[in-house]
This record gives sequence, structure tokens and C-alpha cells, in this order.
Amino acid sequence: MNLSTFIPGLQLCGAFYHEAVRPILAAHFPGLEYSAALIGHGSEVLGFDDAMSTDHHWGPRLMLFLHPEEHARLESVIKITLANHLPYTFRGYSTHFSEPDPNDNGVQHAEKIISGPVNHRVEILTLAGYFADDFGFDLRAEPTPADWLTFPQQKLRVFTAGAVYHDGIGLGTQRERFRWYPQDVWLYLLAAGWGRIGQEEHLMGRAGLVGDDLGSALIGARLARDVMRLGFLMEKVYAPYPKWFGTAFQQLDCAAELSPHLQRALAAQTWPEREGHLVPAYELLGRMHNQLALTEPMPENVRDFLGRPFRVMALHGFSDRLLEQIHDPAVKRLASKPLIGSLDLFSDNTDLLESPHFRPQLRRLFE
Repeated sequence: MNLSTFIPGLQLCGAFYHEAVRPILAAHFPGLEYSAALIGHGSEVLGFDDAMSTDHHWGPRLMLFLHPEEHARLESVIKITLANHLPYTFRGYSTHFSEPDPNDNGVQHAEKIISGPVNHRVEILTLAGYFADDFGFDLRAEPTPADWLTFPQQKLRVFTAGAVYHDGIGLGTQRERFRWYPQDVWLYLLAAGWGRIGQEEHLMGRAGLVGDDLGSALIGARLARDVMRLGFLMEKVYAPYPKWFGTAFQQLDCAAELSPHLQRALAAQTWPEREGHLVPAYELLGRMHNQLALTEPMPENVRDFLGRPFRVMALHGFSDRLLEQIHDPAVKRLASKPLIGSLDLFSDNTDLLESPHFRPQLRRLFE
């Protein structure tokens, strides 16, 4: 695929809905109430797809959300109707896909055909079913702090990102419910983010001081990631999964000033040089914290670490001041325990983040 001819997925799928899918639904299912969207998995949902993305799981596709009773009655009928009436290609892309490959995580590839029904990727869903399958949560319930802290940010991001092309059953309302954390959960997460920095900002120099350059660099990289995480939290933006973490970070307001410091810290060869680049990043976080006006004004400059030759920021007590602002009794109980933060802060294991089946056990950490 030539880059000059690439059509971003959100744009392609929007046109696919309006020009190909909607007319078929209107002709064969007049009066049907549904929402049409592209959310969830896929680089195109985040707007980060490019020509390379087209090699798998990519092409003219859509998600149709129906009321539960209509879904039970019409799912297979709609799927067959679309299979028999969709064009074989749309804007130069095949609408027919291979069967899921069991040896490659169910990946489907676009395949050109000239006859027979289209094995399309128009998914027929319900909102409750989608959320149960992807989050392990009943949409009829109100999320508790334990729920919020065990919803992976990467899933919250792709549920609230993407595009809604038509909304007849309230998909937009559900997306707004999960647009961002409740205030006290947010305060708890900010405190936990500062706590992570406080646990390791002095260790980077200590490892370097005894000649462990590799260990110091590793801790420095972890600190850079934690700085970035706080940047996402402070700007109230969910962080995506690792492939797009840095790309999404560059879209934050703080990235222009933070990124050069973090890049230099990651490239540094010695711990003093590395610390010299992390310090202005810490101090920028301090200024950002004060701009949020969530607590009394906090120091915006680093300090020495308890008489040792390391410059630190979190020791000023950002976490404690944030926790003092929490009022929700359930979150206050969490705040009285060690600040493990959300699932994203204590694990980056892909299977743990992606599988909703672990959530019942994970919730017990917060109950």
C-alpha cells in the first residue's frame, strides 16, 4: 500500500457506514434503532494507523449496537443480509475477510473475492455484552472505586476514543460515563503516581554510585515512564497500551517541554547526567501540580534526599497533600493503605490487562 493512497481507518469506516451499511439497514430493517461506531481494539480507533496497519485486522468494518431484544431476534439476519448485499470492495479495500486464524490470535486478513457472500467485519453487538466481554462489568451497575482501579486505562481509552457514526440507543451516554475517573479516584491515582516516583527517584543515583550503570539506567527508564504516566493523569487523558504510549504522550500539552528532558535522560551514560535531565522533568510536574490547584501550593524545586547526594521531588509530600483532599469513604479507606494505585501502576502484563477474567480477584486488592 502506497502511503499517498492510505485512508485513515476512522475516515474509511465512517464512509463505509454512511455509503454502504446504512442504506442496506434502511432498506431491509426500516425503523431499526441502533448505534454505529468504531471503538475498541485497533490502531485506527486511536487514530494512529498507517499503511503498515492494513496488513491485518484492518479495512472497512463497523460495530452495530442493538437493543438486547432486537439483538436476540435480528443478529443473524442482519449479518446474512449484509453478507449478501455489501459490495466486494469499498474505496479500493476488500470488505471480505479471512476466517480468524487460531494460530495467530484470531487475526483476520482482507481477501478479495468476486462472488458469493461477504465475510464482513460488521459486528452485531449489545452495549451490555460488549462491556461484559471486554471489561467484565455489568453496565447496569455503578462502578465502585475497586472497579475503576481494575479497569485498564488502555481499555477505557479505546472505549471512549474512536468514532460514533450514528447513535440511536445511547452509546454516547455510556461513553460519557467512563470519560474520566471520579474526582476522588483521580486524586488517589495522582497520589499513587507521585508515590511511585518517590520510591525510586533516589535509587537511580544510588545504583550508579556503586558502579551499576545498567541498573541505574533501568531505574531511570522506569522513572521516565512514571513521569509520563503522571503527565497523562494530570491532563486527564487515558494512556494507551505500550505500542502507542509514547505517540499518545506526544499529544499531551506537557510533552513539548517534558519530552526533551526524558529523551536525554534515557540517552545519558552516567547517573549524574541522567539525574540532571530528570530533575527538570520532576520540577515541571511540580508546576503542573500547582496549576491544578488541588492542594495548597507545593515546592516546585527538587531537594536533597535525606543528606545523600541525590536530588528528589516526591519527598516534598505531594502524595500526602493529595490524599488529604479525598472525601469518598471508600477511597479514603484505600488511601489509608499502601498506595498500589490502579492495575496499570502495578502491572504491565499484557494478559492481566487484557483478560477481564482476572478482575474479580484484582478487585479484592481494593475491598
